[in-house]
Amino acid sequence: PLTEPLRLAVVSRLAPNKRVDHAIEVLSILRQRGIDARLTIIGSGGEETRLRQLVSDRNLEPFCELTGYLPEEKKNELLACSHWLLHTSVREGWGLNVLEANAMGTPAAVYPVAGLIDSTRDDETGVVASRESPEALANRLGAFLTRPEAYRPLRHNAWELAKSLHWDRVLPKACDWLEKQADPSRTSDMASRVTSSG
Repeated sequence: PLTEPLRLAVVSRLAPNKRVDHAIEVLSILRQRGIDARLTIIGSGGEETRLRQLVSDRNLEPFCELTGYLPEEKKNELLACSHWLLHTSVREGWGLNVLEANAMGTPAAVYPVAGLIDSTRDDETGVVASRESPEALANRLGAFLTRPEAYRPLRHNAWELAKSLHWDRVLPKACDWLEKQADPSRTSDMASRVTSSG
């Protein structure tokens, strides 16, 4: 159930384009508003020292943990216990960690950027902030605390979406498509069309 403490998670490489510092700012804003929120950041990278300093500067050490790399089982455990996955990247090709969180029944709260708006269905499997700012994301999360009954359907829908994208369902369709593309008759038909038009 959506009750405090609000448990937030980030799963990311700690790189500038991932903007993990924005997730830390979301935590800071929520706490300033009197919301008991906690953040766990899973991942490693060149930004780790700077992010640890930001946590210290905001006096968030008791509420924010940077775990570094975690084995898959431990990461999944942590995601399953989180209320939200935060994703504040500049852009993503798809946002695979959104679906990994969804598979654990955890919806994502994301920025409105390429990839993340594809992997997160706003108000259905997660939430998309109105703009790319920690305040906008904090607003979306805080609003759910005033109507916690709206959270449970998000969890269920997120989990169902992840199930629908399991390899058992996706791979046969992908293989059929690839086989059609590799069909020699299709290739020779295309070549004859190019020759006749050229």
